Amino acid sequence: MIWFWVFLLLAANLNLGWAHINGAGEHPLAKINILKATLAFHNSATITAKPVLLGLKGEDTQWVTVDFTNPNSSVDDWVGVFSPAKFNPSTCPPVNDPKEQLPYICSAPIKYKYANESSLGYTKTGRGSLRFQLINQRADFSFALFSGGLSDPKLVAISNFISFANPKAPLYPRLAQGKSWNEMTVTWTSGYDIDEAEPFVEWGRKGNLQLRSSAGTLTFKQNSMCGSPARTVGWRDPGFIHTSFLKNLWPNYEYAYRMGHLLSNGSIVWSKIYSFKSSPYPGQDSLQRLIIFGDMGKAERDGSNEYSNYQPGSLNTTDQLIRDLSNIDIVFHIGDLSYSNGYISQWDQFTAQVEPIASTVPYMIASGNHERDWPNTGSFYDTTDSGGECGVPAETMFYFPAENRAKFWYSTDYGLFHFCIADSEHDWREGSEQYRFIEQCLASADRHRQPWLIFAAHRVLGYSSDYWYGQEGSFEEPMGRESLQKLWQKYKVDIAFYGHVHNYERTCPIYQNQCVNKEKNHYSGVVNGTIHVVVGGGGSHLSDFSEVTPNWSLYRDYDWGFVKLTAFNQSHLLFEYKKSRDGKVYDSFTISRDYRDVLACVHDGCEATTLAS
Repeated sequence: MIWFWVFLLLAANLNLGWAHINGAGEHPLAKINILKATLAFHNSATITAKPVLLGLKGEDTQWVTVDFTNPNSSVDDWVGVFSPAKFNPSTCPPVNDPKEQLPYICSAPIKYKYANESSLGYTKTGRGSLRFQLINQRADFSFALFSGGLSDPKLVAISNFISFANPKAPLYPRLAQGKSWNEMTVTWTSGYDIDEAEPFVEWGRKGNLQLRSSAGTLTFKQNSMCGSPARTVGWRDPGFIHTSFLKNLWPNYEYAYRMGHLLSNGSIVWSKIYSFKSSPYPGQDSLQRLIIFGDMGKAERDGSNEYSNYQPGSLNTTDQLIRDLSNIDIVFHIGDLSYSNGYISQWDQFTAQVEPIASTVPYMIASGNHERDWPNTGSFYDTTDSGGECGVPAETMFYFPAENRAKFWYSTDYGLFHFCIADSEHDWREGSEQYRFIEQCLASADRHRQPWLIFAAHRVLGYSSDYWYGQEGSFEEPMGRESLQKLWQKYKVDIAFYGHVHNYERTCPIYQNQCVNKEKNHYSGVVNGTIHVVVGGGGSHLSDFSEVTPNWSLYRDYDWGFVKLTAFNQSHLLFEYKKSRDGKVYDSFTISRDYRDVLACVHDGCEATTLAS
């Protein structure tokens, strides 16, 4: 009997590991065998949705009630939300096998719920009612009642069509820093192509919108996707993504802005009015607060599409940041953004979820495996984690100040901080193009003006005692720190952040696997090494730790959370790890030092000298 339980435990661990490597299980929409859906209409089965017209007061989000009846009700009946509303079999790919039927539905729904979530008595009465939260996604909606579960869907009834009053409206602004400190970019989504309306941002000091800046427009097509489901059942038109550059901003100033589209008849379609505070001047000695996390994903507030416990993690992180937004200056989401995994409709859901944050403070991103990786597309890891997206949606939906947007690495400054954001999904090893960028970025930090030097990447290139890294005995991505630790040490990187592993862990200041400072909660003077932090608990399923705790691991937490860094001035930095569930601090440390401490010689980080000196 004991061996039986040991076997089960080993099997569970193997499954956890496999899930971790492959993105923690199947996307909820991937569970639907939509191409095999068959027609099973029933005269007495009905489904209706109300209200019919949404957003009459300018709302971009609204709750909808769906009532349905099915005389042959079953526990595995479910309701799918489709957008566009009309099923169009003509868009289905050709069927090569004559024995196979032509699919009736070729696109996955954007979300779904099981019918018996409406009431415990649904299977007895055949009557139910569900509430869905819809966002404006540039097309109308319909609701379909299915029997047969997700694996053998049978279409029983289709609802009336509903839509937003202006489905093309400009929505979901995402701020990001430009290539210079006094430039802010505004990116948003709309249904207006450039031959239909001219996009721009009207902006100015708060209460005085006087300036207008034009916007560029991008989109992507189905043939830009690299594989399925992004290229097949997961495809949905992403609309048009516009970016405007607001330049020559005064430091630390409150600005207001709104997006507009100038129609050919001279009228303008406006968004709501938003506001932001411009960045401080590089080196400015003032209070500056930033947030860092990875792997948040999107979740549905109506409870649909439950996916590996995303609802509590993702929404708690989002809501905690919204509650503390007046005390946040900039956010870094270091990879695995939406976990859309090839279901393009989910990018709208994600941008809507983070809009209260991203419309107010710069929302800087990094590339993760669920954005980029796909076989034979040039990603460093030859996995299918992006669901066929191969980086295209992420690179289009968000702005980031990279020289080449397909090469997702960049530097950015914020007051007293200098950031080097790497792309772990492209080669970073010595001799590579990205390695040269990383060294140049680290070397360019003016530590007198910007004493706090931060490195960030999605995968763990430094230290993590995650279960699978521990099993491999590496505690990192292979070739990670072997390639980069001499750069971190040479240029005296203060903190290196990673996601990918869905938990929290902080190391001692470390170099070559050895703690180089005995302090744990307060560092003063010369620190001697880099502190490595895994902060991948933004919202995705949680990752187990190794049973072995390395001596360099100072704090580990199996929970959702994020890190807040507060620079009080050039000499004092506060690090706080907060749990998403309550926003309270569970781990912290401080760094206090002067400029001479940054210049001090450390092992393998000394300036070269000559005999003449």
